[in-house]
Amino acid sequence: MPRRQAHATVYQAIADPTRRAMLELLGAGEKSAGELGEPTRLTQPAVSQHLRVLREAGLVRQRKQGRHRIYSLQAAPLEGVADWVRYFEQFWDRRLTRLGAFLDRSTAQ
Repeated sequence: MPRRQAHATVYQAIADPTRRAMLELLGAGEKSAGELGEPTRLTQPAVSQHLRVLREAGLVRQRKQGRHRIYSLQAAPLEGVADWVRYFEQFWDRRLTRLGAFLDRSTAQ
């Protein structure tokens, strides 16, 4: 998969709040599909669909354990997202510093 397309897939995967919640749960350790769907009370097909999107983005890995599939977080694809956010943090830090200075001047008058 081309790099640009891979990045787009990761962004699409984390755009959904349910999938972000699943990634957070996996941050604490491996979970079964049932454990991942339990907090949101999703149907099994809906959980499977979300997990498919996460697998295709390279964000989770699955392994079989008996009749169950166990999922684990693969955080490496999120590095690109973190780099992108860091760029904008610098932008907002500068803007917020200027806003703070403006507000300080305004309240001092």
